[in-house]
Amino acid sequence: ILAIEEAGGLPVIVPMCATDDARRASVEMLDGLVITGGPAITHRLVGTLPDDISETDPVRLESDSAILEAFLRSRRPVLGICYGMQLLNAVRGGSIFADFQAQWNGGGVHSEKRGGEDHQVQASPDSRLGRLLGTKPMSVNSRHIQAVHEIGEDLRATMHATDGCVEGVEGIGPLKDQVLGVQFHPERMGATMRPLFEALVESARKKDKAD
Repeated sequence: ILAIEEAGGLPVIVPMCATDDARRASVEMLDGLVITGGPAITHRLVGTLPDDISETDPVRLESDSAILEAFLRSRRPVLGICYGMQLLNAVRGGSIFADFQAQWNGGGVHSEKRGGEDHQVQASPDSRLGRLLGTKPMSVNSRHIQAVHEIGEDLRATMHATDGCVEGVEGIGPLKDQVLGVQFHPERMGATMRPLFEALVESARKKDKAD
């Protein structure tokens, strides 16, 4: 997990925290959260994990989940990337395909190690992702085996691949303008995805001033 620190808006790596006190102390120092990519999500899972993806270390999963939930409660901004988007969805009660390619009728190959290549996605016109990235089809990288199945509470799927795979989610209701998630890896896409990170930093600054 990465986070934006109050002092100077600097990014910091949040360590795995084994106790509630350690997690609380970490969260209190931070204004924005990026949940990075990782191994497999194992809770709220539909199907059985394939052999070519490993489970997330239980300590990391517990720590990531607790820190994410603390950020959601405090109304601080969150950006989930790949595993991070799936974790966000699972924490909000949504479900996760164990193997999208095998479980979704017509699902394409979204794993680079299985031969998947860059593919087209498109954001909904009335979405925050659409405002930030545009609503025309765009090419993104493809590095995942799992994918969102059912959408979690107070989340909305607002970006999809041509095969129907959910490639982006965002908050609605009490989470509106607080959370974004993308299934691809924007940190590997240069200036094209800069608006995602700029939006997170700006939201973190506004939250800091409001507090």
